[in-house]
Amino acid sequence: MTDSSKPQQETEIPFLSHLVELRDRLLRSVLFVLVIFAGLFYFANDIYQFIATPLMASLPEGSSMIATKTAAPFLTPFKLALITSIFIGMPFLLYQAWSFIAPGLYKHEKRLAFPLLFSSIVLFYAGMAFAYFVVFPLIFGFLTTVAPEGVTVMTDISDYLDFVLKLFFAFGVAFEVPIATIIFVVIGWTTPEKLVEKRAYIIVAAFVVGMLLTPPDIVSQIMLAIPMWLLFEAGVLFSRMILKMRKQREEELEAEEQAENQAQTSAATQTATEETEMTDEEMDDEFEKAIAEEDALNEPDNKDLPKT
Repeated sequence: MTDSSKPQQETEIPFLSHLVELRDRLLRSVLFVLVIFAGLFYFANDIYQFIATPLMASLPEGSSMIATKTAAPFLTPFKLALITSIFIGMPFLLYQAWSFIAPGLYKHEKRLAFPLLFSSIVLFYAGMAFAYFVVFPLIFGFLTTVAPEGVTVMTDISDYLDFVLKLFFAFGVAFEVPIATIIFVVIGWTTPEKLVEKRAYIIVAAFVVGMLLTPPDIVSQIMLAIPMWLLFEAGVLFSRMILKMRKQREEELEAEEQAENQAQTSAATQTATEETEMTDEEMDDEFEKAIAEEDALNEPDNKDLPKT
């Protein structure tokens, strides 16, 4: 094997090890979701009934949901159970992704990324809960009351599931506004001061997003736009706190570096002083030795002189 092929082999080995680790973590994630799904599949119909409660409570008396497709009574709860398994297993899935990425991050990046990852999970779940308990009753109460006279509201179970999943995802993503704000500030794309200056535009954008993601009624639009605005304000507040903490940390590191440099300078000065003192002592010793040698050379001449 030539020497030129050795570096290439050394590069391929870490790459293959990363691929093996990625495969293992993907398999763990899939198995974890399948285990949860196996436990939830028996309760698939109960889960669907729980998700359909906001609509069922708003339907006129005598109305019910229907299944217009042959396999819908089985496939729709099956699909819901699978998606629920993914939502429940999301912390474990994100943990596997974090464990794969974390070794390549610096210490300060890990210190910032982990709280943001945890907060993003909590906020996504909070957005889904807000949609189910607050928004769904208002939306379905509006939609079931605006049906034309003579039209019986009988919602298809598949269409209903697709509709609520879109809303779950929309509100979950909307509740990630603080995380996005903090990330943009931390990486230097913007500053809290610039975001505050553009607050009016952001409020308008929140209402536009609310209009696009919710049915055409002012109540549901406001129910999405106001939380997005408040979460934006929270993101600005926390980004300021993070920047303040980063500045304090940089000042502490700078003070520690200055103290270390002063200590090294003091130690070098002390060493130089000691060397200087040792040199003076050696010069004194050499001077005394020279005098002694001169006295020794003069002693024979003194002995040859006649005594008086």
